[in-house]
Order: sequence, then structure tokens, then C-alpha cells
Amino acid sequence: MFNEVYDVIVVGAGHAGSEAAAAAANMGSKTLLITMNLQNIAQMSCNPAMGGIAKGQIVREIDALGGYSGIVSDTSAIQFKMLNKSKGPAMWSPRVQSDRMRFAEDWRMLLEKTENLDFYQEMVSGLLVENHKVVGVKTSLGIEVKGKSVVLTNGTFLNGLIHIGDKNFGGGRAGERAATGITEQLVNLGFESGRMKTGTPPRVDGRSLDFSKMIEQPGDADPQKFSYLDITKPLTEQRSCHMSYTSELVHDLLREGFDRSPMFNGRIKSVGPRYCPSIEDKINRFADKDRHQLFVEPEGWNTCEYYINGFSTSLPEDVQFKALRSVVGFENVKFFRPGYAIEYDYFPPTQLKHTLETKLVDGLYFAGQINGTTGYEEAASQGLMAGINASLKVQEKEVFTLQRDEAYIGVLIDDLITKGTEEPYRMFTSRAEYRTLLRQDNADFRLTPKGYELGLASEKRLKRMEEKQSKSEAFVEFFRNTSVTPEEANPVLEAKKSATVKQQDKMFKLYARPNITIDDVRKFEAVSQYIDEQNLDTEVIEQTEIQVKYAGYIEKEKNNADKLNRLENLKIPTDFDYSKLKSMSIEARQKLTKIQPVTISQASRISGVNPNDISVLLVYLGR
Repeated sequence: MFNEVYDVIVVGAGHAGSEAAAAAANMGSKTLLITMNLQNIAQMSCNPAMGGIAKGQIVREIDALGGYSGIVSDTSAIQFKMLNKSKGPAMWSPRVQSDRMRFAEDWRMLLEKTENLDFYQEMVSGLLVENHKVVGVKTSLGIEVKGKSVVLTNGTFLNGLIHIGDKNFGGGRAGERAATGITEQLVNLGFESGRMKTGTPPRVDGRSLDFSKMIEQPGDADPQKFSYLDITKPLTEQRSCHMSYTSELVHDLLREGFDRSPMFNGRIKSVGPRYCPSIEDKINRFADKDRHQLFVEPEGWNTCEYYINGFSTSLPEDVQFKALRSVVGFENVKFFRPGYAIEYDYFPPTQLKHTLETKLVDGLYFAGQINGTTGYEEAASQGLMAGINASLKVQEKEVFTLQRDEAYIGVLIDDLITKGTEEPYRMFTSRAEYRTLLRQDNADFRLTPKGYELGLASEKRLKRMEEKQSKSEAFVEFFRNTSVTPEEANPVLEAKKSATVKQQDKMFKLYARPNITIDDVRKFEAVSQYIDEQNLDTEVIEQTEIQVKYAGYIEKEKNNADKLNRLENLKIPTDFDYSKLKSMSIEARQKLTKIQPVTISQASRISGVNPNDISVLLVYLGR
């Protein structure tokens, strides 16, 4: 049935698998995407949204490299918001509310149009491994498919167990069976595995809700988009979300079911996501709070199904229903389905290289929740990187990795393989020490040239980025070189209660003031004339404003990154014997031996390795 040998076999077609398959195929590798149900490609298993704090930056990075997530997020969006606009641009994070069905459909259509990509629907039950090298996969029907590399993106399906109250049953998500066989084989091959938990809230009938009692949450008045390409357009129409709150009554009703909760009666033993806790966990941990926010999110343009963000739960369905009916606006709520928790297998990511290839089996890559992460965006970025590196390996080309000062994707992967994770990992801006450099607005400057070199980003994408870059650089120079008189400047400054000037000054200096915006400097005739003559768009203007206002911060962070990157160039020999370093702490020797860092910089970030241990290592390597 499968006579050919594939370059890359991708197992699982969630967000990680879809990006992995697209990347490998677009780089010229003969690719097979194999999944248990082809109707559920890129399914939004939990909330119908893409982006958010730090996650929005990741989606823009995927797009800048030539991945598909940004494009699909735009084509299926029903609302757009730029979060954290009241803070500095390093914190700005784009987010879209998505049409769940359209999102999956658009992903499938894009994949079907991708050359070099085949599809097959069946469960993969095992790997074909010879001499510590993967050579293909085996399906539950016993079919063997040969491949030069394999990317596992199993999501929550590996021995998945769904919990609703005191009931539990096998499944990878509601209505779909779990995947078996792979964990057991990997453990036999020497891999360490663990269990994690995630959860999802009830879905309800919007026709049974009273939105007049809730607080409307509209999208931005001037919505933007994710993709840097002009093939997608900003929304001209949007659907609102709504917000309500739990209460003491709701909390009391939920507590009535705690004795039947798998979280509290010992049925669930694994660790859930710290930053997206279930409602029962919230009222247990934060007993002093008398209410919690609930966001009521539409699942699409035309459906009446709603997602209740903030009410993730594994309590019995009757308890969920009774408690939710006591929330303002939910008095007559009808359920489409109850919330549930799911436990699944994962593999601590310290067993991976920076390329996401496993250290134990050559040609085998892990991406997504199998690595202990949470979230579509984190999964998609790992899938992209695994697909890229699997393709490069087969083509016998240099590996592709991203440093911590180059992308949030670089921070994510470095955190995973260097520090590991014992709870579902979620990206935040605070995890990135260079977040002023890693903004959502400049992901194309940072990554599109790299994507083009890989053969992922098109020439059109590169030229569009170069035009934006040259126009914004020229606009910054215009402000540096153009002066403004007190007569023209002072009326604008007085209107903003900013100190006036007594002599002619450069526009750059005035524009750099925190309370002076593009709308203010546009009142200077030379500025408005320049914008019109050069036909500058919103992206160029926004980029210019950031470069003017944050020039000092950006330069300082670049210098810090350059200093630390010198340590990235200090390589540690492969399979270095740390047992020789007797003056190093025992914990450091154990951790370094287990993780086998590639550089001194990576070694310094491992938990339990202190500066003295690094000094010992540097002295030894210096010899």
C-alpha cells in the first residue's frame, strides 16, 4: 500500500502536526500526515481563539518564518484585539476570537493545496526503530510505512483519560478515542514519561443566555491582523464577546460536588496548568475571592454555541449545570456538553536537542503537548521547528535553531530542553529576558530572512518585509534630520501639557517624549506631507514610532544580548564527561550529564547549576 519511503512522517494533525507537515512539504520533503481523523485537522480542542499575551507574538513569528497559523487566524477571525495597549510595545499582544469550524476548514484547504504532502487516516500504534534510528511507523491495522524521519505530535491522545465527576473513560478529546502503544514502546526504548492534566469548560446554547445582563466585550475599533502578507485583510465586521462573574452562591454550589471531584478525591494524580486552573481549583486556592470573571465567547459567525472561558471543570455534570444556572445571565442556560478534565502522557523535554530531535532515537522529533506544553500557539511553533529540522536532516543540511534574543520560539524551546517542565508550560512575556527586542511588530524583521533562506518564506514575503524596513528606517532618519520651529511645535506641546521649546529643535527629540503621539506630530506640515508623499501605511508608521520612542531601551537590550551570546559561541564537546570535574557540585554534575548542554550559555541556565560550577567548566575547557 505504501511502497515509497517518505522523507518526513508527521503523526497527529493538531496545530503542531499541521505546521510540521506544511513546513516539511514546503521545504521540498516528501511528507505524510497521518492522523486518527482527517475531519479534525487543526481542531480547536479548547478555546476558539488564537494569540494572547506572548502567544500572539509566537503566531506572528510563525507567520514571519512562512508558517500557516497567522494566515488561518486571519481568515477565520470573528474579532481582533491588541492586548496590553496601555503598556509599552514589548507587551502588546494580538489576539483573535476564531470561528472554530472555519479555522479547521481553512487549515485543511491550505494543507491540501500544499505540494509534496500526502494524507492518511489511521492510528499509529508504534514506531519502526533500527539501531537507535527511526525508519518509519506502524499502524493499528499492522500497516508499516517507511520514513527517514518521524515527528510525533500526539497532543492529549497518548493514553488519554477523560474525567467528568466520578466517571472516567479513555479518550483523546470528547468523542474521540485515545492513542495506545506509542508510550509503552518509547519507555522500552529508554525514554522517561509522565502524566499531565488539562481541562475544558462546558459549551452552551447562546439562545438560552441573557446577554443584556452581561458586560459586552467588543473588538478593537481599528482591528489589525496577524499575517504580514497582504493576502489577508483586517476585519470590517466583528462579533462581541461578553463577560459575567461567579458569586458566593455559585462557589457554594460548586463546593457541594467537591467530594465527587476527581481533582479532590484522588482519581486525578497528574499536574494541571498553573495559569489556566479549573473553577473548582480557583475557588479552593483563592477562598478569599468572592467572584471570578467568566468570558462568554462565540464559537463562530453563525453558530449559537458558546465557550465559557474561566469555567473549566471536571465536576459532575449536574453540579456544573446547577452552579452555572446561578451565574448572572445564565439563569436559563442549556448545555451543549459539560466540561471535563483529561489526563495524558508526556515526555519530559530535557530528552530533546534544540532541534526537537530526541537524544535517544535518531530522526525522531517531538512537538506540542507531548513535550509538556499547553496552548495551540506553543504547539504550532514547535511543530514548525520540528518539521523544518526533520526536513533539513533528511536533506543533510545544517540544523536550524533560534536563540533567546531572536524569537519567543527560541525562548520556549530553550526553556523546555534546558529546564524541563513538571506542569503544562505556557509562554508569557516575562519568560523572555529580551522582550523589548522580541515584539509582535518586528517578527518579520527578525525572522523572514531566515524563513526565506530555509525556502519557507516566499520572495514576495521577503520583499514586502524589506520595503517596510527601508521605509521605516527612512522615516526615523527624517525625524532625526528635520527641525521644527517653536512657533509650529509649541501649540502642539501646550495641548499635550508638555514643556514648550524656545528654539528650533529636531523632531526626533520632541516625538520621543512619552505623551507625544503620531497624531500630534502629524500636525507638523512636513510630517503629514512626508507620510502622503511616501504613501506610508499603518505598519510603517507604528514601527517608526516604536523605533523613535524606545531607541535607548532597544539599544541597551541589544548590547546585553550580544554579551550573553558570546557564551552561546563557547561550545561544549558532545558527550562531555562531567564526572571528571570533582570540584563541581554533585547536583550540577548530575544535571549537566542528563541534559548534555551544547553551549556554556545553555549550561548556565540549567536549574541547579550555579556560577561557580560554570567557572569550573570554563577553566577545564580552557585547558
